[in-house]
Amino acid sequence: MGRPTVIVCVDGLDPRYLETCETPNLRRLSRDGFLHDGKCMMPSVTNVNNVSLLTASYPEDHGICTNYLWDRNSGEGAYLESSESVRRETIFQRAARLGNRSVLATSKDKLRTLLGTGATEALSSERPPAWAVDAVGPPPDIYSLEVNGWTIRAATHALSRHEADLVYITTTDYAMHTYAPDHPRSQEHLSVVDGAIGELVTAHPEITLLLTADHGMSAKTRMVDVGAALESYGIPSNPVPIIKDRYVVHHSNLGGCIYVYLESSRRNEAIRILNETPGVDAALSREEASARFHLPEDRIGDVVVLGDAGAVFGDPNEVELPPGLRSHGSTHETAIPILGYNGDFSCFSFDTNRDVGRYVLERALE
Repeated sequence: MGRPTVIVCVDGLDPRYLETCETPNLRRLSRDGFLHDGKCMMPSVTNVNNVSLLTASYPEDHGICTNYLWDRNSGEGAYLESSESVRRETIFQRAARLGNRSVLATSKDKLRTLLGTGATEALSSERPPAWAVDAVGPPPDIYSLEVNGWTIRAATHALSRHEADLVYITTTDYAMHTYAPDHPRSQEHLSVVDGAIGELVTAHPEITLLLTADHGMSAKTRMVDVGAALESYGIPSNPVPIIKDRYVVHHSNLGGCIYVYLESSRRNEAIRILNETPGVDAALSREEASARFHLPEDRIGDVVVLGDAGAVFGDPNEVELPPGLRSHGSTHETAIPILGYNGDFSCFSFDTNRDVGRYVLERALE
């Protein structure tokens, strides 16, 4: 490889945060490079988009189409947190094959286990190595505004500690789930992130930096119970939230897309009912959703339901709609920023976050 490439995926960084908050380091980097809006993959959730970026491929190829996978044959669900579920080679694995060193630094430990195969060094704020604690200090709580700054600083130190050709930093979106762009605490959080990125570039001015997000974020005002909507017509179903993970403080497992598994052959009727349900933007057959969003048919429901801008899906017998909920998963959270600095970006198109991984494969890895 030539100069080290550092990718920062800021979880939940809707472009409105950069429009609203003061981020002097990012603005300086974008002036010297570029910054524009792109799109993320659907569903607009963390696992889908981090894996799409790291494999430079669509979910239909890499297989990760949810945070939580339900197995119809066993009747059981599981969090997608293992790299064994990923069906395509990642940029870490490609780098290892080529003899290049790489670092993964993440706030959420689930991404260390999902993404870390092939990385020379993989660390998370939830399971920090002793050297990171010695160098950066004990990591803040995962539900804090400061934790993402710790993760970026740990990656900066890892790059100083051992030369690396590729660094991937991915954060947590607790702050975006909790605070709108114009809230003072959003400025506090973005100042932490912006300051840590400024320190990274100052410490390693030779790097090519690419920054993007896995998804955006929207305010949510209503909860739609698709299971009850179908049950009122005598159609039993198993709705499985694709946003579901262990970080329930973020979103209470309420997101804007849901996979519905049917226990009957009345799929066309179910699609009609759901398309007439308030709060639903669209209910799509498995085949239609797969074609439209490049999803693997063997890992999605019989029906894929998309919420409108203010809707999330859930069962009121299991969870209450939190006041002031902000969440993602639908097509209304697909806008994301893409920033590039100090690289050869000529004649290269960055339309989606997936293209950041494609850039590494085509231009950075040798």
